[in-house]
Amino acid sequence: MRAAVLHEIGQDKLEVLDDVEAVGFGPGKVKIRVRATGLCHSDLSAMSGVLPQPAPFVPGHEGAGEVTDVGDGVTGISPGDRVLVCWLPACGACPSCKRGQTHLCLAGLMNAGTPNFKRPGGDVFGFAGTGTFAEEVVVDAGCAVPIPDDLPYEVAALIGCGVTTGLGAAINTARVEAGSSVAVIGCGGVGISAIQGARVQGAAQIVAVDPVASRREAALRFGATEAVAPDELADAKQRVTAGEGFDYVFEVVGRAATARTAYETTRRGGTLCVVGAGAMDDLFQLNMFELFFDEKRILPSMYGGGDVLRSYERAVALWRAGRIDLEGLITHRVRLDGINDALDQMRTGEALRTCIEI
Repeated sequence: MRAAVLHEIGQDKLEVLDDVEAVGFGPGKVKIRVRATGLCHSDLSAMSGVLPQPAPFVPGHEGAGEVTDVGDGVTGISPGDRVLVCWLPACGACPSCKRGQTHLCLAGLMNAGTPNFKRPGGDVFGFAGTGTFAEEVVVDAGCAVPIPDDLPYEVAALIGCGVTTGLGAAINTARVEAGSSVAVIGCGGVGISAIQGARVQGAAQIVAVDPVASRREAALRFGATEAVAPDELADAKQRVTAGEGFDYVFEVVGRAATARTAYETTRRGGTLCVVGAGAMDDLFQLNMFELFFDEKRILPSMYGGGDVLRSYERAVALWRAGRIDLEGLITHRVRLDGINDALDQMRTGEALRTCIEI
């Protein structure tokens, strides 16, 4: 089959190869024909080395498709079922799962060190234990989550990570209150989803912050009340909050510098929600006096900060009710030479249908 492969960490171009084979099928496993995939910023971070990932590897962890085969012991899923790929399935037995924090389960990530694919030259890994930039993938049964027939594959793929992460940050983690003021720093797909989550929660003002004009324009279509460039954020803080700071600020970039800006933009007693996935050597610094005196809540949000399956169901319900726009995210794209080029080569026939920069 065909798959887009990154040969070495640090490269910025993927090579589409037709000699890749999905491996590992057996008891407890599911084989999926990928029909749609999204390009998440975490894929780019793995390619650059910001996030740890062995190479060579097939990027992609937002995917949806059709089950073609199931291994022994798999129940509740059958060939022909439509599913989305969950890159962080819950085992149900670890301490995190027993506490109800299924999004913190690490069992699924243990597979990230096992090759998902092979080719004549050797083993190939799948990002986050999946690798959806391929025509077929083999995953644990818990990674294959059935989706309703009315949910397009393209939309389901986005729910698999970016939408769930952004919506959940606003609804589960920060628990944005009605009538509050919100700023979202970083307006890719996850940031846009956080904006939509804040709108669903009833935020009165939602200021989108991004250096890219097209993203600022998109943020307004998805529910932001205004959109500004980073150098205009201080003025927006003064205008919207009389200089006090926003009730909630979402950092959706994954860098210490923007997290520090987000902290300074949050009012005393307000909430800074860190959503972006950053590097282990990028240190976010606070002094002990401001940490005590400002009493700002700093809340990291991992994969939406709640039960993943429940978050999927909620996203579908909000989409059906017209409360959130998910189709619009499919056109919220940027050009990434070498990456989109590779995926464009695979978008033929019944192969991958779409590529979305999250």
